[in-house]
Order: sequence, then structure tokens, then C-alpha cells
Amino acid sequence: MTLELRDIALVLLLMTGAYWWWLGSAVKEVALRVARTHCEALDVQLLDESVVLRGLWLKRDASGVVRVRRSYTFEFTSTGDERYHGGVVILGMSMETVQLEPHRLN
Repeated sequence: MTLELRDIALVLLLMTGAYWWWLGSAVKEVALRVARTHCEALDVQLLDESVVLRGLWLKRDASGVVRVRRSYTFEFTSTGDERYHGGVVILGMSMETVQLEPHRLN
């Protein structure tokens, strides 16, 4: 059995894809944790216990290193009757911003 260059390239491509998926899952957990904590601090309820990826970009962090910047959205409620939107931006593995749409207070 001999390995050809295209076989090695295919294995490397599959391994890179698996790593990218695994890293994306870890970043999504960070975004969910940030959204949950922020909602609890503002006394609103995070709906569906989920965040949804809205976009990816490359951006330099404060030290000049290029990182992947991911934007996630989520829904929350303050009164239990209406749904509002929020967003979390993660740069690398760190929270960059979190925002909530204007909403009614309890």
C-alpha cells in the first residue's frame, strides 16, 4: 500500500476541517456563557439557551495578532411577552462586545 500526495492532502484537509469545527464549537460555548451571564446581570431571560453564528471576519487584537472575529445573535425577554435581539462578538476566544436591543423593563 502506498500513499499518494493527494491522499495525504485529503487527510490534512479533513483534519483541518475537524479542528476548525471543534474550535468553532468551543467559541460558541464562550459566546453562550457571555450571553447568559449578561442577561442574568440585567435581569432578563435568555430565550432558547442558544446563540447563532451570524458572521466571521479576521481582525487584529490589541497586541496586533490576527484573530478570527465571530458575531453571534441571541434572543431574550424582559417581560415574558416580547422577544428582543442581542448580540455577542468574540475575538479569538475573548469577548469583545455584547449588546442588547432596547427593551421594556419589568
